Amino acid sequence: MSRDAEVIVLARWSDEVMQPLTQDDPERTWRGRFVPIEGHHGYEFGWALELDKWHHRRGLLKHLESLAWPNPHAVQVLLRDQDDDCFGLWMFQEGRLVEVTIPRTERFHQPAPPASDYDPDPDPGVLLRTDQGRPLPVQTPEALRDTRPPW
Repeated sequence: MSRDAEVIVLARWSDEVMQPLTQDDPERTWRGRFVPIEGHHGYEFGWALELDKWHHRRGLLKHLESLAWPNPHAVQVLLRDQDDDCFGLWMFQEGRLVEVTIPRTERFHQPAPPASDYDPDPDPGVLLRTDQGRPLPVQTPEALRDTRPPW
């Protein structure tokens, strides 16, 4: 199943942490490699990754959480799934990467599958702008959402 997505990691002074993620590694649960984003002075301040299959992203956020960041509170992870209106923002809170609410946006979730032996939904929910004057989908109540991360 195809499911295009982009990931951008912004983290100052994290070249050493990100360097292994710029190489392919078949042992990782997620697939692909980050490409450095260079600033005007030649140093890397961010890294980008394009994903073309939903199963290539499994475990990416957990892997990023596990890294020895020199300044975890400065790490920002931007994620955009193919149906999102804009990038979502994840930042460290209490040692975990959590989505930060962006004004005038809302993530709309699908209901959880009927049994937990199903894989998590590859769609992390669609992030939509709420200020566009268009009808929005009905939000799934929190108790009915799949809590397993697709990332």
